Amino acid sequence: MAKAKSTKIKWKPKAGTTWKDKLHKEHPNHGSLRPIPPIWHKRFGEGTMLIPRPLDLDALIRRVRKGKLVSQSQLRENLAHAAGATATCPITTGIFLRIVAEAAEEDLAAGKKRITPYWRVVSDDGRLNEKLPGGIAAQSRRLQQEGLSIIPGKGKKPPQVADFEKKMASFDRS
Repeated sequence: MAKAKSTKIKWKPKAGTTWKDKLHKEHPNHGSLRPIPPIWHKRFGEGTMLIPRPLDLDALIRRVRKGKLVSQSQLRENLAHAAGATATCPITTGIFLRIVAEAAEEDLAAGKKRITPYWRVVSDDGRLNEKLPGGIAAQSRRLQQEGLSIIPGKGKKPPQVADFEKKMASFDRS
């Protein structure tokens, strides 16, 4: 039996819907607190999990200054803290990060100068995110334009921001 060829599926909104539409769309689950599923207790403990709103994630990313970085974990921790939750759902946060990024690219294409700086979001170990618009090359280029250095990836590992620990943003939680 021949091995099936893997094809990359391009994720996009249905016809007639823009990424901006998805960013602003209200959903009854967005912003809600749910009990942490038992399967995730080992990772997050017991308590409540926030299903974030895409616009809340967008607003938080907009607070990251030029030359600074933020990890997805930091974003989830900050959103959870603000909502009084134990944790924030990592799956919806990842999906909403993609929506925020694609909506920012729509803004840029429409001529807006100030867009959400989604390229400043990195993994917990400072690695770049291939799922953002333009992939690793675009994220790397934008971060280098802000004065950050990129260390090439090794093997299957994506590139990483040099000394990323020193570049991490902090959020005032008062």
